[in-house]
Amino acid sequence: MENNVSDLVVGLMMAVFGLVGLFLVAGAADAEMYIFGIALSGFAILFDLGLIKRYHDRRDEARAAARGNTHV
Repeated sequence: MENNVSDLVVGLMMAVFGLVGLFLVAGAADAEMYIFGIALSGFAILFDLGLIKRYHDRRDEARAAARGNTHV
């Protein structure tokens, strides 16, 4: 349970960073800030998708263990 809460907090922080990246893109006056904003947003999206995948993998492992299957 504790791990899920920390994943939620980190995921929300990364979502905020992704939004900050989009605001940087929207107000970019030069190419460097535009690229940084796009990269920050892309990283936040991929990081959050990784957290979602890890959550579902752990849930599937727990279900398989409850059934007695060790081959997931």
